[in-house]
Amino acid sequence: MSSGKNTWLKWLLYFVVFELAVFFGLQWLLSGMGMSNQVQPENTIVPNWVKAVTFILLYLLCLLAAVLVVSSTVPGKHRPQLMRWVYLALLGMFVMLFFLY
Repeated sequence: MSSGKNTWLKWLLYFVVFELAVFFGLQWLLSGMGMSNQVQPENTIVPNWVKAVTFILLYLLCLLAAVLVVSSTVPGKHRPQLMRWVYLALLGMFVMLFFLY
């Protein structure tokens, strides 16, 4: 394998570890919010809506902090490649919301 391929795989591993850590951390943090049983006659969407919005805001905060840390540590010529990971993380957020419920 070439050096570029090893670097990409290393960053992919960091990305997956970050995503899993954020997901399980936020899942634990928000475990008391929302309603687990969605099929109820008196069920409203409000508790789960609050949980979803809180998850999104906290996830974006974690993502912003990670981008600030990574962009300050990588050389300037590699910073444009960082946005590729940010867009992938934003797409992954919707998958995480699905698994959160």
